[in-house]
Amino acid sequence: MKIKMVGVYVHDPLAAFQFYVEILGFKELMYMPEMNLAIVSSPEQKDGPALLLEPNENPIAKTYQEALYKANIPVIVFGAEDIDAEYEKLKGRGVSFRKPPTKTEWGVEALFEDGFGNLIQIHK
Repeated sequence: MKIKMVGVYVHDPLAAFQFYVEILGFKELMYMPEMNLAIVSSPEQKDGPALLLEPNENPIAKTYQEALYKANIPVIVFGAEDIDAEYEKLKGRGVSFRKPPTKTEWGVEALFEDGFGNLIQIHK
């Protein structure tokens, strides 16, 4: 068994799709504006898992998303071989970081906001 797709709640899936593709560099797998959904994946993982950007319109989803954000908990963790280079690239594209690359006992991590209600961690 392998991970095929993971859902991430966002308050605007269509705008989030643009951010994940144009700023983060993910590739489009499916874009359904009429359904308010988008699916993207990492260009670095040809057959890797997909990320479903879905609306947080359900009260349970919205509460979950807001609680994670307020608790400063990332909704997802992306891996990067060169976290410093990734940080500089994304910062140069206007990504708002809450935490620059920082060495911890578990590795090196950075934390940024996707602008759609989520915190994202980059880890190596």
